[in-house]
Amino acid sequence: MKNLDYILSLDQNAKIEPVKKGDFLQKEGSNSFRAFFVKKGILRSYTIDKKGKEHIFMFATEGWIIADIESQQFNQPAKLFIDCIEDADVITFDRNILEKVELSKDQLTKNLNLMSRRVAVLQRRVLMLMSASAKERYEFFLETYPELPDRVPQRMIASYLGITPEALSKMRGEIAKSK
Repeated sequence: MKNLDYILSLDQNAKIEPVKKGDFLQKEGSNSFRAFFVKKGILRSYTIDKKGKEHIFMFATEGWIIADIESQQFNQPAKLFIDCIEDADVITFDRNILEKVELSKDQLTKNLNLMSRRVAVLQRRVLMLMSASAKERYEFFLETYPELPDRVPQRMIASYLGITPEALSKMRGEIAKSK
């Protein structure tokens, strides 16, 4: 939290804001250089395909930062919606401020480790979407987000896994029977 306080001190517009369930922080097609640190609650990023189906890319719970990195790095319109799925307290800050931050070697190492862990989780998720069973993807979801099954609707978990809510319900029932 100390690193975050220092980073936020460099952005005069950064502030804690209450966000209500259902509120959008970013819409697809917008131009935004903002990132969102979740102090309390849950945010998600997702896209909607041409058929109108939601595809959840990421959840962000307490202590996570969420942003549309590709859009920001390449000055492109956002590809992701970011909204609030549980009342939240969010610190909104200019992601470009990270370029101005002077961190100690220990702080850089810690931040690099956190970023590397997040990239590793995303890499593993992509590989699993290509080759793992729905059950293996669900187990990975539970490992990554152990607090979410009781906090988000089943349809959102199914979207994240790339399966139907009915398939998730059936799989959860089979897992419960096998225990």
